[in-house]
Amino acid sequence: MSIRHGLLALLERGPRYGSRLRTEFESRTGSTWPLNVGQVYTTLSRLERDGMVVQDGADDAGHDLYAITDAGRTELHTWFGTPVDRTHPPRDELAIKLAMAVGAPGVDIREVIQSQRRHTLKAMQDYTRLKAQALADVPSDRDEVAWLLVVEQLIFQAEAEARWLDHCESRLVRLAEAAATEPSAGPDPAATRGPARAPAERSHSQR
Repeated sequence: MSIRHGLLALLERGPRYGSRLRTEFESRTGSTWPLNVGQVYTTLSRLERDGMVVQDGADDAGHDLYAITDAGRTELHTWFGTPVDRTHPPRDELAIKLAMAVGAPGVDIREVIQSQRRHTLKAMQDYTRLKAQALADVPSDRDEVAWLLVVEQLIFQAEAEARWLDHCESRLVRLAEAAATEPSAGPDPAATRGPARAPAERSHSQR
C-alpha cells in the first residue's frame, strides 16, 4: 500500500495538516489500513525532502499545513497511470505457512487448511455485512464510494482465498491417493539369484 501516494492524492484537494490527512485516509479506506500520526508526518517529511510537498503556513488553530507541488502532482498522476506491479508480489503469510507445513513433522496440513478456511469464510461474511450496510443508503459522497470499492475488493480477495484453500486440500487428497495406490518397489529379481555362471562353465557341467 502506498501511503506516500495516498497522501499526495488527499493533498491535491487542498492543503492539509497531518492528523486531518490521517482521518481522511482512514475515512476513504474504511479504516482497513489504519495509520498513526507519526507515520503520516514521517511520510510528509520524506515528501518534502523529495520536493513533492511544501509547508504552507498554518490554519486558524495553529496546525502546520502541507501543500502539494507541481512535482508532487506529476508523481501522483504517474502513479494513477501506472499499473500496480504484480511481477514481484509481496510475501503472503498463508502461502508461506502452507508451503512450510507440507511434510513438516507433527503438522496436520489438512487441519491447517480447514482452520484457515473457517477464518476466511467468517471474514468474508463480515465484509459482506459491511457491504450491505454501505448499500443500505445509496453512496452519496466520494468517501462512501471509495469505501464500497475497498470492501468489495476484500470480499473478492476472501472468495479467491477460499477457492485456493479448496484447491490445496483437493491437491493433497489426490497426492495421498496416488501414493497409496502406487505399487511398492519389490526386490530386484536379479538380486535374488546367485551370480550367473560363465558360458564355458555351463557347457562343462552339461557334458
